[in-house]
Amino acid sequence: MLTTIQIVLLIFILFAISRVYLRAKEQLFSTKTAIFWYIIWIAGLIGVLLPKTTSKLAGLFGVGRGVDVIVYIALALLFYLVFRIYVMIEDIRHEITSLVREIAFQRSQKRSSTLSSSRRRGSKK
Repeated sequence: MLTTIQIVLLIFILFAISRVYLRAKEQLFSTKTAIFWYIIWIAGLIGVLLPKTTSKLAGLFGVGRGVDVIVYIALALLFYLVFRIYVMIEDIRHEITSLVREIAFQRSQKRSSTLSSSRRRGSKK
């Protein structure tokens, strides 16, 4: 018999898996990203439906309780994902800076060519 928390987590995990599926179908995720999230959510599903597996996993890592090993793994994963997001944001920031410089350069070239052509027209009169 499933407990209330297992039912709630089961519904949430199935919803999350459906979101991964839809994003992958719309090709908003790369295949590698979709596989990564499928693995994460299926591991969560196994942990919810078979709670004793987390205790076995805890024993492998030398941790007392199954919940503790899940928290440790989740924290490590979250820190890694935050790091990846930080790196992506920095890359985007550098790309935006480069694009802004390029656009400014192009606009300055247009202005200088417009000014020089208007000067030439003015000197002919």
